Amino acid sequence: MIRVLILGFIVVSSLCSAQSVVVGSKNFSESRLLAEIIAQTIEASTNLEVERRLGLGGTLIAFEALKSGEIDIYPEYTGTINEAILDGDAPNYLEELSKLGIRCGRPFGFNNTYVLVTRENSGLHKISDLRGHNDLVLGFSNEFIKRGDGFNNLNRFYQLNLSEPKGIEHGLAYKALAEVEIDVTDAYSTDGKLSEFGFKYLEDDLGFFPEYLALPLINAELMESQPEIPESLSKIQISEEEMIALNYEVEVEKRSLTEVASEFLLSKGLAASAMQKEKTHPIIEQTLAHLRLTFLGTLLAILIAVPLGVYIQQFPRVSGLVVSGTGIIQTVPGLALLGFMIPLFGIGFLPAVIALFLYALLPIIRNTNSGLSQTDPLLIEAARCLGMTDWQILVKVRLPLAAPIIMAGIRTALVINIGTATLAAFIGAGGLGESIITGISLNDNSIILQGAIPAALLAILADLGMGQIEKKLRVNS
Repeated sequence: MIRVLILGFIVVSSLCSAQSVVVGSKNFSESRLLAEIIAQTIEASTNLEVERRLGLGGTLIAFEALKSGEIDIYPEYTGTINEAILDGDAPNYLEELSKLGIRCGRPFGFNNTYVLVTRENSGLHKISDLRGHNDLVLGFSNEFIKRGDGFNNLNRFYQLNLSEPKGIEHGLAYKALAEVEIDVTDAYSTDGKLSEFGFKYLEDDLGFFPEYLALPLINAELMESQPEIPESLSKIQISEEEMIALNYEVEVEKRSLTEVASEFLLSKGLAASAMQKEKTHPIIEQTLAHLRLTFLGTLLAILIAVPLGVYIQQFPRVSGLVVSGTGIIQTVPGLALLGFMIPLFGIGFLPAVIALFLYALLPIIRNTNSGLSQTDPLLIEAARCLGMTDWQILVKVRLPLAAPIIMAGIRTALVINIGTATLAAFIGAGGLGESIITGISLNDNSIILQGAIPAALLAILADLGMGQIEKKLRVNS
């Protein structure tokens, strides 16, 4: 009987795993929209369930997630594959990707190349006109500045002799350009917002930028085991004009990805019916995911940090090293720490929880150590005179007296983690950061506030709640 149950469990597990596909995207609107079109196409043409992990924080994070099997498909561009992923060193990117267990699907049919844009009245017409213009304020996306097909090589190729530009989030660059805070920025040729602002392209008169044909990158194992997926995705064909119009609907008209993708697939005959709207408001789901991340990361830190703080308190030198070590972790920026997690733990829930756990260690260990150190030596001596063992003194005297200070450390850690957890969306862990990142990419303050306000309220409520517990502990002690 037991063997039958085990066999049944294995069969069911394998079936479940075979019937799930994870579609990812980068954190700009076109990538999200293409990923939603991919996801809905798979759902319409197969019986597979599709999980979406949209808004991953940049090219290398998305590619690493695909390479490690955390996602199965995401939309990419040929120029980015050559210049950013393979560093321009691969004569045949198809062969190089194949060595990594990745295949390219059929291109979607449009070229979304990089362009430089400026205001209509700038007096600039082509990229060569920038030569020697260090009086201009350049604001480029951080990724564009560093990539092989970005600013540094463009500066050398055109012999522009320009100084280092400002790094700016891509979704905020247009607003900065419109408000004359910067004079030139990078953009995508199929960006829907360009027509809204009335900016003009600078002609790439020397032909620096390569073609950026959009296509799906697919896990090779999935492509072989589910050949219907690349077959169905090959039917997706989008012209440059259509992609600009689709992006305009999302970026300017503020329509949802689900609706825009669904209507497009219906118009192309690739779906039989419109995609149903989500029954649960995304903010509710994001808030629940945010709470899971925050409280699990903090709880794990409590379980480790309090006993560790108790143990090291009796070894002053070790105590100093441990507190200093956890302090160093606190100095690492949250997004950088999440980035370090990816090669070790992939993307999603697990690396985000581990990062939050690490962030919570310092205040809890430090306060535990400090609280125990402040126990009055006379009380300890009196307890020994009453015949108490060291363990009894710790449990019945020192920990109760230190409890308010320990709770203050836990309170600090929890509030810090609620704020830090908003960054977890960059690695596909969900949470309220999803709305914040989406709002930034769309330059939509209302969407940003949908994530920022609940996160702030959670932090305030957590602080108030933990403050009440801390207050009671101080009264009782």
